[in-house]
Amino acid sequence: MPDAIVSPPDAQAKGGRWVSSALLPVTDTVAASLLAADLAVVIFSVIARSVFTAPVEWADDIARGLMVASSFFGAASALARGENPGVVFFRDLLRPNWQRMADDVGAALVLAVAAYVAWHALELGWITTGQTTGSGLPLQLTFYPMGVGACCMAVFAADIFINRPRRDILLAIAVLAVVAGLYLAGDAWMEDAMPSSGTLMLLGFVITLAGGLPIGFALALAALIFIWVEGNVPGVIFAQQMARGIDNFVLLAIPFFILVGYLMEANGMSVRLIELLQRLVGRLRGGLNVVMVAAMVIFSGISGSKMADVAAVGAVLIPASRKSGQNPGSAVALLAASAVMAETIPPCINLIILGFVANLSIGGLFAAGLLPAALMASALIGVSILFGKPNTGPAPERLERAAARRMWFGAAVSLGLIAMIFIGFKSGFATATEISAFAALYALVVGAGVFRELSLPAAWRSFTHAASRSGLVLFIVATAQSLAFVLTLQQVPHAVGEFMIALSRDSGTWMFMLLSIGILIVMGSVLEGAAALIIFGPLLVPVAQHLGIAPLHYGVVLVIAMGIGLFAPPLGLGLYGACLIGKVPVEQTVRPMLGYLGLLLLCLLLIAFIPAISTFLPHVMGY
Repeated sequence: MPDAIVSPPDAQAKGGRWVSSALLPVTDTVAASLLAADLAVVIFSVIARSVFTAPVEWADDIARGLMVASSFFGAASALARGENPGVVFFRDLLRPNWQRMADDVGAALVLAVAAYVAWHALELGWITTGQTTGSGLPLQLTFYPMGVGACCMAVFAADIFINRPRRDILLAIAVLAVVAGLYLAGDAWMEDAMPSSGTLMLLGFVITLAGGLPIGFALALAALIFIWVEGNVPGVIFAQQMARGIDNFVLLAIPFFILVGYLMEANGMSVRLIELLQRLVGRLRGGLNVVMVAAMVIFSGISGSKMADVAAVGAVLIPASRKSGQNPGSAVALLAASAVMAETIPPCINLIILGFVANLSIGGLFAAGLLPAALMASALIGVSILFGKPNTGPAPERLERAAARRMWFGAAVSLGLIAMIFIGFKSGFATATEISAFAALYALVVGAGVFRELSLPAAWRSFTHAASRSGLVLFIVATAQSLAFVLTLQQVPHAVGEFMIALSRDSGTWMFMLLSIGILIVMGSVLEGAAALIIFGPLLVPVAQHLGIAPLHYGVVLVIAMGIGLFAPPLGLGLYGACLIGKVPVEQTVRPMLGYLGLLLLCLLLIAFIPAISTFLPHVMGY
């Protein structure tokens, strides 16, 4: 399963990086071990509370600390492998020499940001020495591991940078020195004419993002530009905000659900479910496309990671579509469109993130997303059947009774994971994080004990991949939180709220809804989905509530709009990821993708202006 959404050139591995080669196994091992320990702590805590009625007071603090540490070590591993997502569309329009310069400057900026985070995270650990958490655990045990993980990230960044040609290194340093010198000179001699710190922050973010700088580092750099220009915010506050962005028990569901996705692939669940779908509906008109949409519906109810779903489904069905003579570009476009549809199928990571940052019920969001997802899935399946070609290929061989029983049993055991997730939420027996932990345990037990396909090395690889992928996601969450903190200092939420309320007062709430959809589509295509939701969710959800829009309904609209942007050409990072998985040039997917996105946008407008589609189930379920 490919781990990267996009691998920007500035983070690509180069020859001679012996430091990274030696350190990478260490960061992988530490990140995976911390994730495994986190899983054990959460499971132990639930069993102690529910079976023995003996709550473990320190469990939440330990679990959050382990997650922060695992995230930074995992993010360091992702950086070493060049997995950080970034926007390369504008960079690729430059001439080769300018592209190389953008990569060199980007590598220098990644090193600067990583080193800054490492230094102040360690400083934060020193400052908090002697302080304790609510359960009495030393507070520095959270910040010191974070600082060590960030130090590893800085080492990887330095190794990437110094292995470039010496001339390119010197040129990158010179470019950054000139930019800093121009600012300092202007600030000293023309202070009144200089742009504000907010303007410089915005310019820095836009320029570095367009230049291909990985999104997490572009977000961090934007916040740091404000901090450096203002000069009155200590760097340790920046590190504290990054830790605060992911130091929450709710967010533990992200690495656990990502782990479930990798375990599903390693233990054969993915193949069994897809085989069953192919035998049930594969002979329909446009059967492979129907199977693809149905598979994304099922997998999105198991794994919270959309790219894990795309990889699991695409790895099986894209080669099958090639064998059947279907245009692979159209197949990848449908795969990407199905991922947009699946954005609101529980347990989607973006629903968890939005619930966390906007203080919405995650269970309520999960319920609110089901009927909108069903509407979009029905539309995609209908189009697949209507415009699909009759299946003229040979019928699959009839299975012997024993083989058929094994296939149905394997599929039933796999679907048991979905039943566990939904029953857990409906019963209130456990939180989203606790359910995700038991889902991972279920996948481990099924793979090792029932299917007997999950060996110890395969399980360890799943933990390693999950730690790296979740570290990548949570690092973006952490940096987006630091930027959100800076925006709050500048009173941007207040200004946005007043503007949107005034606009809606003159034009009605329909204009606010359309503007919200437009903002999230545009920002979803420029930013990774989590970052867009972290920045705009807390800004827009309170305004929607003030205007009388049901927050769960509005949250689902935001997530779908973000998903459309994430997979929209030419900037959508998710579309590039789907093309990498399907091994298809993005140009071949643009025309069919625009057709699918038009259909999904029409569905989104129906969802936006018929609130009952998303509010009916939450009301029935008591949210």
